[in-house]
Amino acid sequence: MTTDQHVPENDGYKHRHRHEGPQRHIVVFILSIVLTLIAFAAVAAGGVNATFAVILLLVMAVIQVIVQMGFWMHLKDKGNLIPIIFMLGGFFTAGTCIVMSLYWVWWN
Repeated sequence: MTTDQHVPENDGYKHRHRHEGPQRHIVVFILSIVLTLIAFAAVAAGGVNATFAVILLLVMAVIQVIVQMGFWMHLKDKGNLIPIIFMLGGFFTAGTCIVMSLYWVWWN
């Protein structure tokens, strides 16, 4: 819970932020473990359709990346727009390279 508190300082106001504490970190850590266990269970079950397992793994991976970057890399906080833009640019570049290399290998 991040809250802004206004503390009078001379003529203006000074913003003081409270720390989030370990509660949110514990919840995010447990969420990461649960997502990993779901992905592991889908593969270890054996009776799951292969297409469904691949789609589930990809969805779990995307959610895991969002959780990891948002909380552990503090990208959810204010003032991190430039790193987010550069990471999105890197994802776009990597995705383009992967798609083009698959195209090159499969159809040429």
